[in-house]
Amino acid sequence: MEVKSVYKLMDGKGRVLIPIEMRSAAGMNFGDIIKVGLMNGSITVQKVELIEIGDQSPEAVEAYVQTAIKLMADDTRISLISDITSLLQQKGEG
Repeated sequence: MEVKSVYKLMDGKGRVLIPIEMRSAAGMNFGDIIKVGLMNGSITVQKVELIEIGDQSPEAVEAYVQTAIKLMADDTRISLISDITSLLQQKGEG
């Protein structure tokens, strides 16, 4: 499906809203991992299912964790939240 190009204004934080028609055509949905790159002076935006092996940047790790949480069973999520809460409490006490 070919979607007509549009012009958007970038906000002060560098954000640009991708129109719903373009997100739909690219199969992008809330919570998906989106890879932003630079190729020949142009910014590229691509939905990915997996993060590249070896990329341990904070952004890649966060995207991986967010995706993993979406796929977890509810009881696993609750257990993880409990574990994280305990760690944060310990950190605050120390």
